[in-house]
Amino acid sequence: MSSNSNRIETYEDFVKVHGVLLAASGLPQSLHRQLFQKLTTETFDAGSYFKIEVCEDGRQRRLVLDSQSMPKESNVFLVDHAWTFRLSDAFSQLQEVPGLAQRMASLMCVDTDLDTDIEEVDAVKGVLHENGTKSNVEDILESEIHNATEKGDGTVKWLELEDADIGDDMLLSLNLSSKFPDLQALSLCGNKLETVEIIVQEVTKLKNLRALWLNNNPVLKKCDHCMEDAILQGCPKLEIYNSNFTINFGEWALGFCGEVYDKDNPSSLCLRDRPLQSVTSLDLSNRCIHNLVNKAFSPAEMPSLSHLNIRGNPLEQNSVRELLEVLKGFPCLQSLGVDIPGPLGESAIEILESLPTLCTLNGVTASKILEEGKHVIDSMLQPRLPEWSADQPLADRVLSAMWLYLMTYRLANEEKIDETSVWYVMDELGSAVRHSDEPNFRVAPFLFMPEGKLSSAVSFSILWPIQNVYKRDECTRDFLYGIGEDKQRSARLTAWFHTPQSYFINEYEKHCQKLQFKSLSYTPTKSSNTESLHRSDGCASRVYTDIPYVEEFLTRTEFVITTEPKDADIIWTSLQVDEDMKTATGITDQQYVNQFPFESCLVMKHHLAETVQK
Repeated sequence: MSSNSNRIETYEDFVKVHGVLLAASGLPQSLHRQLFQKLTTETFDAGSYFKIEVCEDGRQRRLVLDSQSMPKESNVFLVDHAWTFRLSDAFSQLQEVPGLAQRMASLMCVDTDLDTDIEEVDAVKGVLHENGTKSNVEDILESEIHNATEKGDGTVKWLELEDADIGDDMLLSLNLSSKFPDLQALSLCGNKLETVEIIVQEVTKLKNLRALWLNNNPVLKKCDHCMEDAILQGCPKLEIYNSNFTINFGEWALGFCGEVYDKDNPSSLCLRDRPLQSVTSLDLSNRCIHNLVNKAFSPAEMPSLSHLNIRGNPLEQNSVRELLEVLKGFPCLQSLGVDIPGPLGESAIEILESLPTLCTLNGVTASKILEEGKHVIDSMLQPRLPEWSADQPLADRVLSAMWLYLMTYRLANEEKIDETSVWYVMDELGSAVRHSDEPNFRVAPFLFMPEGKLSSAVSFSILWPIQNVYKRDECTRDFLYGIGEDKQRSARLTAWFHTPQSYFINEYEKHCQKLQFKSLSYTPTKSSNTESLHRSDGCASRVYTDIPYVEEFLTRTEFVITTEPKDADIIWTSLQVDEDMKTATGITDQQYVNQFPFESCLVMKHHLAETVQK
């Protein structure tokens, strides 16, 4: 730093001022210089590597990697703080800062019912294309017949007529059953079908139909199960209806989910082929399956099955014992996704004990679940999603939803710790990073002080990969990094997820038992001898500090400032030096610290419960 100013100009200056903050963030040292470069040049380049996607029916967003790959600890990204505030100022800021409420409402997905512009555009689009729609659909049909003729006997078995503005009258005029009598899969998603009778009349003429998709048609908003029942009665081979499995599901539906059947291969060439023999991975999540046990879903038909996902299905027609018996029969099954609590019971540990071949359960290794005593798998809990009423103002919606997105820190200087927390919401990219028990990224807050003083501090969050990540992988972080079940991890996750009530009952009972049998012993601390601070070799004592005044005025020749806490003889810091800090920075008991041993029991509120118990 120059003599006339404390402004940070070199990497060495940066480390000198931010040493403790870098250590506390957990950022690998190999990325410190890259962070310095991005902070000093204000480089926000995450948009070149990631993509934000809508999920949970538009009520959440997630972040996915858009580049080919990203090795572990290979890059660090700056995440801006879109909104920083004191809690008492939140409502007034939402009302007074132009565009803030709108941006926060969009970021938190609580404005989806206000997006009328899209509906208006769709209405205009419908008028403009009304005359050309039928000819476009007929072109598609001719193209499908031509392709089928070139590849085989001209029989079309798979037809996709999606978002083609097909209404009731057009469906009648297309006469699909006479043109495609052997059709096995038909998708009419995103059209304008409204009349139950017309749809049932035309669809039930297709007697070989195995799959039918009518998703996102107006008729689904006003009909009950009568249409589904009528179609199933008229199409006895139908196994998939609107993405859900029907009661008739079997080899074809399982083959579709196992990527055996698709448009290029709509059916088995021979009834004796046993096409499911090659299936190794099967995603049956959210298929509304009531009874999983049938002839097709069996080890005999799928002997190579190693990865299975059955999350999001009621399976109420199967008992826990019945399902476990079937799953035990799959000799290669290594990975399972299932709701917990759910059809296999309420405990991840008990599921693993019943299925000993499993290596991972809900994306978490079996060894980690057993070691940590996890009954509930965090990543698989149902997320809490924001709720609001149509007449609720944007500011009120944001105030209600923001707790799912808020993060916090407190400022401190050499004199005192700020008793009022600073709350912040990360920008759209940072807020799209969802929770996982097995995260592939880590996020940490970071205060950059370009002038070397707290008064110049600018808050960011930093994001970096802690695992190898590949294209289309979701980027996740641990909302409770470093907090295990010994600190009530699953209970804390209730802030973001619907934790089952049974978990709290079981954990409370275990906690009471632990307290009842816990023997507390007092080990007196040996009194330390008074020793000289002067080094025996006559060299100046090395001092590490994050307090500018100490650095500025400690000018005696007996002392020299160092930027590395682990190299110092004396640590003089405004931060609490606890065991976590010692581990992160390399501080040892042989160094002098400007704090009394165990003073955190008195001055840090979060140690109060532990202090009372002991």
